[in-house]
Parts: sequence; C-alpha cells; structure tokens
Amino acid sequence: MRKTRKMNPYKSFIILATLALTSCANESTSDLIDIPLVENVTYTNSIKEIIDSNCLGCHGNPTTNSAPMSLNTYSSVKEFVQNDKIIERISKEQGQPGMMPLGGNRLPQPFIDLIIKWKQQGLQE
Repeated sequence: MRKTRKMNPYKSFIILATLALTSCANESTSDLIDIPLVENVTYTNSIKEIIDSNCLGCHGNPTTNSAPMSLNTYSSVKEFVQNDKIIERISKEQGQPGMMPLGGNRLPQPFIDLIIKWKQQGLQE
C-alpha cells in the first residue's frame, strides 16, 4: 500500500501566492496616473512638479550623471523646452538612445502632452 504525502501548508501558501502575484499584469501606466485637466498650463501649476519629480535627480544644481544642464529654474526649463531639446528627448520610445529620463522609464504620455501644451500656450510662469 502506497502512503500519501500531504503538502506542507507553508509550501502551498508560497505556491498560491506566487501564482496570484505573477498572473496579474498590466503593462500600461497611463491608466494609473491621475492628471487633473488643466486649461491654462503654467510652469508653477503643472510643469515644475513634473521636472522636480523626474529630472532633478540628474539635472539639479549641481548636475550629476554627466547631465549637461540644470533644470532647477523656470528660465532654464523654458529655454530647453523652447528649443525642443526636452520635448525631443522625453518623446523618444522606451529604450531608444537619448531617451530621458536616462536609465529610467519613459514619462507617461499625459506628462509629455502637458509639457507640449505648456509650450503651445506660451511657456507661462
């Protein structure tokens, strides 16, 4: 007669937890970002927070990781948005050479759209 082995309850929990955690996936972050509708985009009410949270790690004062410029003031951000350098770099697809933020994830499209809208509205402070 063959003896039946019971599975250790701890092993059962680990297996079930692993299955539950690995079976749920969502590649999209756009639905996880809550961006309020802003009619009049200004540096102070919208753009500064995006830059502070995503760019100042390298583009602070002083700069790090070989960043060529600081983006810690309205005038510096305005200058680099005016000449499209920031927009071009943040609009690159994930993994493309030159994509910013360097070594990180591409900004959510709503953030990029807000920066573009800010430029279209005249880069108000």
